[in-house]
Amino acid sequence: MMKRYEQFPHTADIGVHVYGGTLKELFANAAFSMFDIIADLEGLKEPVSMDIKLSAPNSDELLVAWLDELLYNFYTKSIIFSRFEIEELSDTAIKAKVFGRPVGDNRNRLKTEIKAITYSGLAVKESKDGFKVDIIFDV
Repeated sequence: MMKRYEQFPHTADIGVHVYGGTLKELFANAAFSMFDIIADLEGLKEPVSMDIKLSAPNSDELLVAWLDELLYNFYTKSIIFSRFEIEELSDTAIKAKVFGRPVGDNRNRLKTEIKAITYSGLAVKESKDGFKVDIIFDV
């Protein structure tokens, strides 16, 4: 099985190489990587679900919009998301159902505060093995 992502060092930020056999898997793994940095997701129950629909001019901007939307919901609704089901995905639109749990009693799970997703070097690339993108989170 292909690894979901790996971190790489980047000054004052956290960078990740994200992988996916399909574009849907890449988007799910990108979201997972972000929340795995924010909180300890091990054994996290998922009583809360949300539907997300977004559009953007291209897949790179869509990926950033997707992560921004999840981060916004994390900060405004205090939900740690840990599972991401991408129902529909094109280069310009995404429809997904995301699952997680309110921070509430899980404050001890929080690890790293992510302030923003940067566009720095972000480009979704397709290869024979699937998809890859490098994302830099401003922490």
